[in-house]
Amino acid sequence: MALFQSSSTSLFLLFNIALLSTLSLAADPTITFDFKLSYITVSPLGVPQKVIAVNGQFPGPLVNGTTNNNVVINVRNDLDENLLMTWPGIQMRRNSWQDGVLGTNCPIPPNWNWTYSFQLKDQIGSFFYYPSLNLQRASGGFGPFVINNREVIQIPFAQPDGDFVLLIGDWYTRNHSALRADLDSGKDLGMPDGVLINGKGPYRYNTTLVPDGLPYETINVDPGKTYRFRVHNVGTSTSLNFRIQGHNLLLVETEGHYTVQQNFSSFDIHVGQSCSFLVTMDQNATSDYYIVASARFVNESLWQKVTGVGILHYSNSKGSATGPLPEAPSDIYNQWSAMNQPKAIRQNTTASGARPNPQGSFHYGSINVTDTYILRSLPPSTIDGKLRATLNGISFVNPDTPIRLADLNQVKGSYKLDFPSEPLNRPLRRDTSVINATYKGFIEVILQNNDTKMQSFHMNGYSFFVAGMDWGIWSENSRGSYNKWDSISRCTIEVYPGGWTAVLASLDNVGIWNLRVENLDRWYLGQETYMKIINPDENGETEFPPPANALFCGALASKQKDLGNKNSAVSILQCNPNLFFTLLMAFCAAVLVFS
Repeated sequence: MALFQSSSTSLFLLFNIALLSTLSLAADPTITFDFKLSYITVSPLGVPQKVIAVNGQFPGPLVNGTTNNNVVINVRNDLDENLLMTWPGIQMRRNSWQDGVLGTNCPIPPNWNWTYSFQLKDQIGSFFYYPSLNLQRASGGFGPFVINNREVIQIPFAQPDGDFVLLIGDWYTRNHSALRADLDSGKDLGMPDGVLINGKGPYRYNTTLVPDGLPYETINVDPGKTYRFRVHNVGTSTSLNFRIQGHNLLLVETEGHYTVQQNFSSFDIHVGQSCSFLVTMDQNATSDYYIVASARFVNESLWQKVTGVGILHYSNSKGSATGPLPEAPSDIYNQWSAMNQPKAIRQNTTASGARPNPQGSFHYGSINVTDTYILRSLPPSTIDGKLRATLNGISFVNPDTPIRLADLNQVKGSYKLDFPSEPLNRPLRRDTSVINATYKGFIEVILQNNDTKMQSFHMNGYSFFVAGMDWGIWSENSRGSYNKWDSISRCTIEVYPGGWTAVLASLDNVGIWNLRVENLDRWYLGQETYMKIINPDENGETEFPPPANALFCGALASKQKDLGNKNSAVSILQCNPNLFFTLLMAFCAAVLVFS
């Protein structure tokens, strides 16, 4: 009886003791987080504005895991609109139910909780999370996601003396609702108001361009030491050039795969991309040093204010940073030179990734391609009276009922499996058209950018090999230029305006997977589709069933129960019913200990 007379605080404490006791017995440890998304007011560029915070933080907290960890994240939506959190680069093996985009999940309504539960299966690397709906990322809600190697797997460089995360991105002082309204009215978003580094404005390197009193990011280091910098472009739509005054950037990883190690004086990081660098503190510290993220592939004389500046501060520094910023690359009008950098990125084929076998043991260049899709993007056009963006002439319309949920509940007409494998000569249209991909196929995707802006494309559920890129129109003869030996494997790749990028992927992960442009304006306007990858002989071993806490909407809305007041503990149990009896036993054991 004493158990049921305990306070709610005691019950919650006992539950967590039981949970931790259970998880410690599991083969793969579980890490748990509570995320509350809400609005706070900050002034990163000197103008008070409402941003999306996670647990009151802007940017959000680090999710720090290790290969094969099970991750449980209870999300509370305290915004005034629907929410989904997505985890790009986390492959969600067999489990697209946790992917957090509208083709796979019903949104979390305001004042509701929903718990994500997934495994970091056979992955390492640097990623970030963010809200996926309606340009919300342009107001924040993003944060870093790191997957560390297991101790038994050696990293291909000496252990760094420290690890820093830099979230860089273009920023508007108008929030996502105002930006959305601009796009809905047929306007372009226009030039951003600046670039933030870890949610902070620029150091006052120029008294004309930068107002006084702005908070700025400072990275404190010791001379002679080497640090790992994980740099993510979390912005809305602008490619950025990253550099640290007087220091080389040794590239070692991109989105979960170790690279051949190369030094760069500056590096282009496109929207949605993540890179890791080793930086050695080998300067004499006569002063602090600038950390710079500036707009790339634009008219830089007009975009001067779109520059983020932080400070690298040695512990023995003799003064503040002064003088001009380190120069950006001068190849803006030399398109061939600009593309040399991404072409130079190679996979470290001898290094181990998440497993002890070398990354190069998968010989992708000798596998026969089973399907080829040429995806052409064009400048936005008016369709049915609205400004829309397209792939192969189709502007995607999100289904009312998520695709796989519709399948398993016999909802007809939710989507069409008729996405064309190449551009067709027909009027532009709005449709819910999905790629009918082949399970265990080897797909070649050609991203043809006939738009006027640099674009980044992302494939959920997978990493792909970046086989080639060039200017002009792709043709079958272009395959002769592919790298078939050590192409980097990653999940987000740039496509230059007037050029193409070819990627190869082995389709061994069943589910519904989003293929989209990461530039938020184009994504919001419909430049995306999905790949449906289903095992025709599914017996419950290649795809997870829907989670017990699945949300229902659209044609299935009547099946939804109110989750608004569910607490974290209940949500975890709901998402992991197979833990119930073990948790109950551990809970009783904990009660005995405290009785």
